[in-house]
Parts: sequence; C-alpha cells; structure tokens
Amino acid sequence: MMTVEEAITGRHCFRAFLPKPVPRELIERVLTIAGRAPSGSNIQPWKVWVLEGAVRDEICRDLVERYDGAPLPKRNYNYYPERWFEPYLARRRACGWGLYGVLGIGREEKGKMHAQHARNYKFFDAPVGLIFSIDRDLEQGSWLDYGMFLQNIMVAARPFGLETCPQAAFLNYHDVLQRRLGIPEAQTIVCGMALGYPDNSVEVNTFSPERIKAEEFVTFVDRLAE
Repeated sequence: MMTVEEAITGRHCFRAFLPKPVPRELIERVLTIAGRAPSGSNIQPWKVWVLEGAVRDEICRDLVERYDGAPLPKRNYNYYPERWFEPYLARRRACGWGLYGVLGIGREEKGKMHAQHARNYKFFDAPVGLIFSIDRDLEQGSWLDYGMFLQNIMVAARPFGLETCPQAAFLNYHDVLQRRLGIPEAQTIVCGMALGYPDNSVEVNTFSPERIKAEEFVTFVDRLAE
C-alpha cells in the first residue's frame, strides 16, 4: 500500500484510461473513504452522480456533439477569474503549453486543441464518469468542504490502481447534465471527474505540472506588527 505522502505527491491528472471496467463495489469503496472528509457541523454537502456503461456513453456523445456544433455556453459559476493576473496567469500558461507540448500540439494548431478539449466530454475514455453537485443555498464554507471531499477521492483511488482527472469543462453544459441526469434544480453542478485504470503506455499520462515550493506560499510569523 502507498503511504499518504506517496498517494498525494504521486497524484496528477490522467488523460488516457484503459477500457477495463471498474467494479461497482470498488467505486463505492473509494467514495465511502472520501466521505470521511471533514465538513462544518458535519453537514456533508456532497452529491455524486456516477455514470457507467451505456448511460456514460450516451451523455458523452451528446456533449461532444454540442461542443463540436456551437460556441461554448455560459457556465453556471465562474470557476476561473474573469480577468487573469500574475502570478496565476503565468502558471496557467505554463500548465497549458506544457500539456500541449507533451501532446505535440503547436500553438497555432487550433483544430488539434479543439479535439483535445473535446476529450474532456468523453471523460478521457475513463469507464467511470463522476458528476458532483451541491445544494444552491449552501454558502462558501460548504464549497471549501467540498474541495476536501474531491481531494479524498483522487487520493483514495490511487492505492487501488485507479487514477482520476477532475474536470471543470462539464460546467459548460450544466443545464444538459442537470436535465439528462435528473439533478434537481435546487442543486448546482460543481465539476466532473474521470475515474479509471490509467493507460500508462500513453505519454500524456506522464505530464505533471510543476508545483511551487513551500517557501513561495508559506510565511512563518516570527513577530507581530505593531
């Protein structure tokens, strides 16, 4: 079994998966482990919609057709800032161009970029797609709790040979997902996630963007301001 450190530091987004099915009992086990995430007053605000088999395939076909046929619609909430600024803009660009570099996609190859982005709506061929929702009336604290739950899934999956890719792309079609999956209007979609056994023969799965050092985001307060 992996240590906690190995499970966390070895995790990155996987964008190619084997067609090997994931047993439902294992999906349930990973989600049960993830459900131990802390939440304020233990309200546990997460809702998970699991897509497999024919249902997964149908929703993927629907979303890819929509993506190929029209401009992207407005998301149900702004995951990213409306105006990028430093140092976040530089980090975003480094991640994007680093990924395209591994894929062999040049900066002017818009068609290839479009095709790669479309793979989001196929869950990168993972056999399991997860869609997450939360009650609209909950506040920011519950969204912070939700992040810990999502992290738990990504880490808990790894000792079982599974990998993941969290995906904000599904927010573009929140209305379609809401209708087709029967997600109540009283909930809002948080994100999606691919889950499956990674295809380690594909080079894209070697890509892991660089993380900044702790000294860049940590301040040890040795003296209080007057």
